[in-house]
This record gives sequence, structure tokens and C-alpha cells, in this order.
Amino acid sequence: MHKHPLIERFTSALWLERGLADKTRAAYASDLALFAGWLAAHGQTLAQASPATILDYLAKRMQQGCKARSTARFLSALRSFYQWLQAEGLRADDPTEQIALPRTHTPLPGSLSEEEVKALLAAPDTTDTLGLRDRTMLEVLYASGLRVSELVSLTLDQLNLRQGVLRVFGKGRKERLVPLGEEALHWLSRYLKEARSLLQGVKAGAVLFPSQRGRPMTRQTFWHRIKLHAKVADIGKPLSPHTLRHAFATHLLNHGADLRTLQLLLGHQNLTTTQIYTQVARARLQELHAKHHPRG
Repeated sequence: MHKHPLIERFTSALWLERGLADKTRAAYASDLALFAGWLAAHGQTLAQASPATILDYLAKRMQQGCKARSTARFLSALRSFYQWLQAEGLRADDPTEQIALPRTHTPLPGSLSEEEVKALLAAPDTTDTLGLRDRTMLEVLYASGLRVSELVSLTLDQLNLRQGVLRVFGKGRKERLVPLGEEALHWLSRYLKEARSLLQGVKAGAVLFPSQRGRPMTRQTFWHRIKLHAKVADIGKPLSPHTLRHAFATHLLNHGADLRTLQLLLGHQNLTTTQIYTQVARARLQELHAKHHPRG
């Protein structure tokens, strides 16, 4: 099948932004490629598809006997794709906005236990400049639940150490204030005093966490660093760029946070997106009960 450059860019962004598994990204790419081929046969392009065209394609799938789960996955891929196009400035609207997703079971996001998070946070060598930067980034990520893209794009003026908060610009440039705990603030203070000036180059500007070459860090670079530290921490389970974001959400719920607060902290537009973490927390509590209760 001929590779579509927009689909390739989109699936790469999916991995970095949402940490989707290889199989899921491959399924998204396959669905989008089939749709693109159908559009091309009808004289249209993927980037310009209309709501009516999408509905026509859905009707065709239904006539072919596609199941609700398959349709939901296709619509999810399509919706994510057009939202990504909007964010990239390649399209002004989302043609899937008024098309409802069929109800299906949602898979639980992968997460780490609190013990595994402690091991990961302790993995960087903080006597080293890069290690101190990485430890600080991991602490901030776990303390705030930021998306990796939000973390690497942070600038100095978004951090208020005195008030202990970050001013974050999420999807659609929506602003939210995210508090930082004492541990993250401790590492931020130390990093700013001891390491940032050694990394800062002429191209870094006001970026809070420059790369080794003094430039703004890419999401790919930070993901590479996470994998290195996970290996040191002996964490064998599959990780994604969003693993610490998932851990942040799950651990907050385990310790009594409410969904509405979690929604605001994560920057979710829809509460249903946040609700998936209640299932993760419940599953973890059931696991602990079975392990430690005398009649478990």
C-alpha cells in the first residue's frame, strides 16, 4: 500500500503525544489509508473530506458488515487525525465533530505502581548535569501530569517557584494552572541553580529544559531519555511517553482525588476522557485487596 505522508506524520505524533501501542497505531494507519484510497477513487483527498463524505463511507462499511468496535476504532482514528490537522494548522474544522462514536469497551491505559515510579525517578545520576535535568523533568512530569509535548515546550516564564505552579498551554492553546509538590519544586530549584546555565545555548532562549546542545528539546529526545532511565530502574513492563501522566492520574485517584479536579489538572476537555482512570484505580485496588486480604 502506498505510504501517505500525512498519515505517517500523524501516527508518529500519536506515539509521542498519547503513547499508543504499535498495534493500535498500525490499525489507525491502515484505517486511514483505506479511507484515503476510497476518497482518491472519488476524486477527493484525506485532508479535505467533508462530513457527508465520511457518513457515506461509514454507510459503505456497515453494508459490508463491519462491527461496532471496528467502526468505533475507525471514527476514533479519523477524529484524532482531523484534530491533529487542526492543531497543525492544516485544516480549520473537524468534519467528525457531529458524528457519534458507537459505545464499546475502552482499554485501560498502562501505568506504573508507586514503587516503580520511585525507582524511575531515582534512576538519573544527579551528580551529572544531564542527570539532574532528567531527574527534574521526571519529577515535574509525575507531579503535574503534563503531556510530554507540554513539558518540553515549557519556558521560564511559565514557572512560578514562589507560588509553586506552572502555567501550561494545552491542546488548542488552552491555559491551565498546575500546582507542583514540594519534591518537584526542590528539584526545580536545584536544577535552575546548578544545571540549566550549563546547558543553555544561544538557540534555547527561555526554554526551561534545553537539550544537551543547548537547544529546545524534542519529544523524541525526552522519550529516549525515559527509556534509558527505565532500563536503569529495571522496569520491564512496556512504557510510553505518557506512562508518568497515566501514573499521576491513577495515583491521585487512589489517594482520594475527585474526577473533576483530575480533569482540570490533566487538561481534558471532556470528563469522559478522565473517567477511564477510575477503572485503572479500581483494578489496582482489587489487585491489592486480592494480594493482601486474608480472604483475598
